[in-house]
Amino acid sequence: MLGFTAADADLLGRTADALTAWMGKPVIAEIIAETDAGYEWALFAIPLKPGEALEARVQVGGAGARFVGGCGGLDLGDGQMIECALLWAIQRCDFGEIQYIKVDDQGEETAWSDNLAGLLPFAVHEPDPAPDPDDDAAETDRHA
Repeated sequence: MLGFTAADADLLGRTADALTAWMGKPVIAEIIAETDAGYEWALFAIPLKPGEALEARVQVGGAGARFVGGCGGLDLGDGQMIECALLWAIQRCDFGEIQYIKVDDQGEETAWSDNLAGLLPFAVHEPDPAPDPDDDAAETDRHA
């Protein structure tokens, strides 16, 4: 099975959380295994309001759902399916240098890359750690 790494899943989850904050709406990211096809894909979606009709919709959740990120603060642990507006999806693949394919809400391939971060809307990275003041004191003591 060609799947997302733990680092990929972390990046996808942090992206969903950043989108939730940026949009002011819960953004759900779910990784789904296509076992027959041999790959995984991740979808990003926003829950629909009751009675809201939309053409580009998907169902997320269900038994054994693999959510990443904070799910927009929603409690999705009960295994129920939720109707959502699809934002986009990313398919894991192995076509030489192409490792990821981005698919829009209409199912059209819109981008592809060997780098997952290049397909996401935010440059999500960890900041450099702050310098440890104890290290400076130890260094000064050695040179005194």
